[in-house]
Amino acid sequence: MAAQRFVQPQSLPPYPEMIFSAIEALNEPNGSNKTSISKYIESKYGELPPAHTTLLSHHLNRMKDTGELVFWKNNYMKADPSAPPRRGRGRPPKPKVPVPPGTILSPARPRGRPPKDPNAPPKPVKPKIAPTGSGKPRGRPRKMARPTGGMSGTTPTTTVTMATGSGRPRGRPPKVKPASVTEVSVQ
Repeated sequence: MAAQRFVQPQSLPPYPEMIFSAIEALNEPNGSNKTSISKYIESKYGELPPAHTTLLSHHLNRMKDTGELVFWKNNYMKADPSAPPRRGRGRPPKPKVPVPPGTILSPARPRGRPPKDPNAPPKPVKPKIAPTGSGKPRGRPRKMARPTGGMSGTTPTTTVTMATGSGRPRGRPPKVKPASVTEVSVQ
Protein backbone atom coordinates (compact mmCIF):
# COMPACT_ATOMS: atom_id res chain seq x y z
CA MET A 1 0.00 0.00 0.00
CA ALA A 2 1.53 3.30 -1.06
CA ALA A 3 1.72 6.16 1.41
CA GLN A 4 -0.63 9.00 0.53
CA ARG A 5 0.35 12.60 1.03
CA PHE A 6 -2.23 14.88 2.52
CA VAL A 7 -3.19 17.66 0.19
CA GLN A 8 -3.96 20.91 2.00
CA PRO A 9 -7.51 22.15 1.36
CA GLN A 10 -7.76 25.18 -0.91
CA SER A 11 -9.45 27.25 1.81
CA LEU A 12 -6.36 27.20 4.10
CA PRO A 13 -3.57 29.73 3.51
CA PRO A 14 0.04 28.50 3.53
CA TYR A 15 1.50 27.67 6.95
CA PRO A 16 4.02 30.56 7.04
CA GLU A 17 1.16 33.03 6.57
CA MET A 18 -0.90 31.37 9.32
CA ILE A 19 2.11 31.44 11.67
CA PHE A 20 2.79 35.15 11.01
CA SER A 21 -0.87 36.05 11.53
CA ALA A 22 -0.96 34.04 14.80
CA ILE A 23 2.14 35.79 16.18
CA GLU A 24 0.75 39.22 15.21
CA ALA A 25 -2.70 38.46 16.68
CA LEU A 26 -1.32 37.08 19.95
CA ASN A 27 1.03 40.10 20.26
CA GLU A 28 2.91 38.75 23.27
CA PRO A 29 5.95 40.85 24.32
CA ASN A 30 8.38 37.92 24.51
CA GLY A 31 6.96 36.06 21.51
CA SER A 32 4.55 33.13 21.31
CA ASN A 33 5.27 29.49 21.99
CA LYS A 34 4.33 26.64 19.67
CA THR A 35 1.28 25.63 21.71
CA SER A 36 -0.30 29.09 21.67
CA ILE A 37 0.38 29.43 17.92
CA SER A 38 -1.20 26.04 17.29
CA LYS A 39 -4.29 26.83 19.41
CA TYR A 40 -4.78 30.16 17.62
CA ILE A 41 -4.56 28.50 14.18
CA GLU A 42 -7.00 25.74 15.25
CA SER A 43 -9.50 28.27 16.60
CA LYS A 44 -9.33 30.53 13.53
CA TYR A 45 -9.22 27.97 10.69
CA GLY A 46 -11.02 25.00 12.31
CA GLU A 47 -10.62 22.32 9.63
CA LEU A 48 -6.89 21.38 9.75
CA PRO A 49 -5.04 18.40 8.33
CA PRO A 50 -4.43 15.43 10.67
CA ALA A 51 -0.68 16.11 10.55
CA HIS A 52 -1.15 19.71 11.74
CA THR A 53 1.34 19.49 14.64
CA THR A 54 4.03 17.94 12.41
CA LEU A 55 3.48 20.53 9.66
CA LEU A 56 3.52 23.37 12.18
CA SER A 57 6.80 22.12 13.72
CA HIS A 58 8.37 21.71 10.28
CA HIS A 59 7.42 25.22 9.15
CA LEU A 60 8.46 26.83 12.45
CA ASN A 61 11.89 25.15 12.25
CA ARG A 62 12.31 26.13 8.59
CA MET A 63 11.32 29.75 9.26
CA LYS A 64 13.68 29.83 12.23
CA ASP A 65 16.56 28.50 10.09
CA THR A 66 15.94 30.99 7.28
CA GLY A 67 15.80 33.90 9.74
CA GLU A 68 12.13 34.84 9.25
CA LEU A 69 11.46 34.02 12.93
CA VAL A 70 13.63 34.37 16.02
CA PHE A 71 13.52 31.56 18.58
CA TRP A 72 14.29 32.81 22.09
CA LYS A 73 13.48 31.10 25.43
CA ASN A 74 11.10 28.60 23.80
CA ASN A 75 9.14 31.41 22.07
CA TYR A 76 8.92 32.46 18.42
CA MET A 77 8.81 36.11 17.37
CA LYS A 78 9.20 38.01 14.12
CA ALA A 79 12.77 38.91 13.27
CA ASP A 80 13.46 42.62 13.64
CA PRO A 81 15.95 43.69 10.96
CA SER A 82 17.30 46.56 13.07
CA ALA A 83 17.75 44.54 16.28
CA PRO A 84 21.17 43.04 17.06
CA PRO A 85 21.29 39.25 16.94
CA ARG A 86 20.59 37.55 20.26
CA ARG A 87 23.36 35.51 21.74
CA GLY A 88 22.71 31.97 22.84
CA ARG A 89 24.44 30.15 25.65
CA GLY A 90 28.16 29.51 25.59
CA ARG A 91 31.06 31.21 23.92
CA PRO A 92 30.31 32.90 20.60
CA PRO A 93 32.08 31.48 17.56
CA LYS A 94 35.18 33.24 16.25
CA PRO A 95 34.56 35.44 13.21
CA LYS A 96 35.71 33.80 10.00
CA VAL A 97 38.26 35.76 8.03
CA PRO A 98 37.35 35.88 4.32
CA VAL A 99 39.91 34.22 2.08
CA PRO A 100 41.08 36.35 -0.85
CA PRO A 101 40.26 34.82 -4.26
CA GLY A 102 43.02 32.85 -5.90
CA THR A 103 44.51 31.64 -2.60
CA ILE A 104 45.39 27.97 -2.55
CA LEU A 105 44.29 26.35 0.69
CA SER A 106 46.35 23.59 2.21
CA PRO A 107 44.51 20.52 3.50
CA ALA A 108 43.59 20.42 7.18
CA ARG A 109 46.29 19.13 9.49
CA PRO A 110 45.55 15.57 10.64
CA ARG A 111 45.12 14.72 14.29
CA GLY A 112 47.86 13.17 16.39
CA ARG A 113 51.63 13.33 16.40
CA PRO A 114 53.21 13.78 12.97
CA PRO A 115 55.37 10.91 11.67
CA LYS A 116 59.17 11.15 11.90
CA ASP A 117 60.96 12.50 8.85
CA PRO A 118 63.23 9.74 7.47
CA ASN A 119 65.44 12.32 5.71
CA ALA A 120 66.06 14.40 8.83
CA PRO A 121 69.64 14.46 10.19
CA PRO A 122 70.18 12.43 13.38
CA LYS A 123 70.04 14.25 16.68
CA PRO A 124 73.41 14.97 18.33
CA VAL A 125 74.29 12.60 21.17
CA LYS A 126 74.73 14.29 24.53
CA PRO A 127 77.97 13.40 26.34
CA LYS A 128 77.53 11.48 29.59
CA ILE A 129 78.28 13.43 32.72
CA ALA A 130 80.64 11.75 35.18
CA PRO A 131 78.98 10.95 38.53
CA THR A 132 80.08 13.23 41.35
CA GLY A 133 78.44 11.36 44.22
CA SER A 134 79.53 8.37 46.31
CA GLY A 135 80.56 6.24 43.37
CA LYS A 136 77.65 3.83 43.82
CA PRO A 137 75.25 3.47 40.91
CA ARG A 138 71.84 5.09 41.25
CA GLY A 139 68.68 3.08 41.83
CA ARG A 140 67.92 -0.31 43.25
CA PRO A 141 70.83 -2.77 43.45
CA ARG A 142 70.86 -5.81 41.18
CA LYS A 143 69.53 -9.11 42.41
CA MET A 144 72.13 -11.58 43.57
CA ALA A 145 72.27 -15.25 42.71
CA ARG A 146 70.40 -17.60 45.02
CA PRO A 147 72.41 -19.16 47.83
CA THR A 148 73.66 -22.64 47.01
CA GLY A 149 74.68 -25.48 49.23
CA GLY A 150 72.83 -27.47 51.79
CA MET A 151 73.29 -29.65 54.83
CA SER A 152 76.67 -31.34 54.82
CA GLY A 153 77.32 -33.51 57.84
CA THR A 154 76.16 -32.14 61.16
CA THR A 155 77.10 -28.49 60.68
CA PRO A 156 74.89 -26.47 58.41
CA THR A 157 76.89 -24.27 56.12
CA THR A 158 75.56 -21.78 53.71
CA THR A 159 77.49 -20.57 50.75
CA VAL A 160 76.39 -17.20 49.41
CA THR A 161 77.51 -16.00 46.04
CA MET A 162 78.45 -12.34 46.04
CA ALA A 163 77.10 -9.91 43.49
CA THR A 164 79.77 -8.51 41.25
CA GLY A 165 80.85 -5.02 42.15
CA SER A 166 79.86 -5.03 45.82
CA GLY A 167 81.70 -6.71 48.68
CA ARG A 168 78.64 -7.77 50.71
CA PRO A 169 75.73 -10.11 50.13
CA ARG A 170 72.21 -8.77 50.11
CA GLY A 171 69.88 -8.93 53.07
CA ARG A 172 70.37 -9.45 56.76
CA PRO A 173 73.64 -11.15 57.72
CA PRO A 174 73.37 -14.67 59.19
CA LYS A 175 73.27 -15.03 62.95
CA VAL A 176 76.66 -15.96 64.35
CA LYS A 177 76.57 -18.54 67.16
CA PRO A 178 79.28 -18.15 69.82
CA ALA A 179 81.74 -21.01 70.21
CA SER A 180 80.50 -23.48 72.77
CA VAL A 181 82.13 -23.01 76.15
CA THR A 182 83.03 -26.19 78.00
CA GLU A 183 82.29 -26.25 81.65
CA VAL A 184 85.30 -25.96 83.80
CA SER A 185 85.01 -27.72 87.11
CA VAL A 186 86.53 -26.06 90.05
CA GLN A 187 87.87 -28.31 92.72
